[in-house]
Amino acid sequence: MPLAVSFDPIDSWLEQPSVVIIEPGLRRRKGAARNLAFDAHFDGDILQISGPEMAQSAGMNVRLDRQNPYLRIDAVNVFVKDQDRSLDFYINQLGFDLALDIRLQNGHRLVAVSPPDGTTVLRLITPELDSEDYKLIGCPTPIVFLTENVISKYREWSKRGVHFRYTPRLRRVQHYSRASAGEQAPIWGGVFTRFEDIDGNSFSLVGFDDVSRALEEQRRSIAEKLEAERRAAQELEIARMVQARLFPQTLPPFGALDYAGVCVQARQVGGDYYDFLNLGQERLGLVVGDIAGKGIAAALLMANLQANLRSQCAIASEHPERFLESVNRFFFENTIESAYATLFFAEYDNRARRLRYANCGHLPGLILRSDETLDRLASTCTVMGLFEDWECSIGESSLLPGDTLVLYTDGVTEAFNDGGEEFGEQRLVDSLRRHRDKPPRALMDSILEDVKQFSPHEQHDDITLLVARCAQS
Repeated sequence: MPLAVSFDPIDSWLEQPSVVIIEPGLRRRKGAARNLAFDAHFDGDILQISGPEMAQSAGMNVRLDRQNPYLRIDAVNVFVKDQDRSLDFYINQLGFDLALDIRLQNGHRLVAVSPPDGTTVLRLITPELDSEDYKLIGCPTPIVFLTENVISKYREWSKRGVHFRYTPRLRRVQHYSRASAGEQAPIWGGVFTRFEDIDGNSFSLVGFDDVSRALEEQRRSIAEKLEAERRAAQELEIARMVQARLFPQTLPPFGALDYAGVCVQARQVGGDYYDFLNLGQERLGLVVGDIAGKGIAAALLMANLQANLRSQCAIASEHPERFLESVNRFFFENTIESAYATLFFAEYDNRARRLRYANCGHLPGLILRSDETLDRLASTCTVMGLFEDWECSIGESSLLPGDTLVLYTDGVTEAFNDGGEEFGEQRLVDSLRRHRDKPPRALMDSILEDVKQFSPHEQHDDITLLVARCAQS
């Protein structure tokens, strides 16, 4: 919170000082700074200050527009005799941080330190003996350090051997705000003292009640924000665990069909869905869905869709189209207008080796036959949830011994590399052919690894993959 200050030179410590802030109790954070400007003068025992409110919480005041370029104090110069001795003083006695220590091409050493808070730094400069700057060593500086607790800093630094010119003094401070010019100006307290470094350069250390109150308010605000974030993270973790239980927990043997599924979410929770539904009469339902959207909202819709599917799957084996139309109707009635899902539902008949399916606006299912040919199970109807009057068409295929069925979401095919190129359906097919001799679980893991190698950066969408194979006779 470095301040640009202009004071009436009635007091020796207040001659257009640059102000560096020390805020005990606040850890330094990158960019934790704010610039303020105000004018002040003494009226008897009262220091009168006018300008923007000082009691603003610390934080970088960054404007979204760039019409008025960003501007702040970066550094102020302090002239010293020996940089190493001064570094030891500022770091070990004042508790400052080393901000910079480099050797320039001309041989000059550039050294800078910074207080625990704010962004302004002090450049410790060793001037030439015959220069005008050398004469400034040991003189009062126009630098003011602002702290929320002058007494605490006075005691701490005194124990470390820092010399103060006088004990902290209390002054009444009258603050005039431009925003409330017609109101009576409040009067609050300020504490002032001066200290010296090892070369006799003196600095002001000041504190204002209003600033202290602002810092305490900021601490409370930060604590409340952190607590809210902690609760949100905890609730999100609970949601993640709950959603994880919505996916199949076991894969019971099912005749000649070997099958596996996985959902790798981009966030803690997501809108992808896969399931295996025992439909009775040696029939198994295989489901992959993708809710529009991401995060908590998609996860809630996914749970709604899953509940509809599982509660009504009893009629699926005899009338799959009526089953899906009923699911669509409940999904439509229980969600907002913009909510929808793509869905691939397949019913595998173990006795007939038959596959009946409905592709509701989803990506095509893939069947890699034992003779290396590939069948694509394209869309048979539109997406679920957008329309109340929704008709479902059922497609039919076979799943014979040695055939492999792959269902997936767009997180697989739309994964992209550094060049922006998507993994795509063809790479999925190539991966399927390359690993076709592996059992479904290992085949699924190999495809996921191929996707990860192609797109090694942060995952942007949920990835769901389902693999089923009819065993050889």
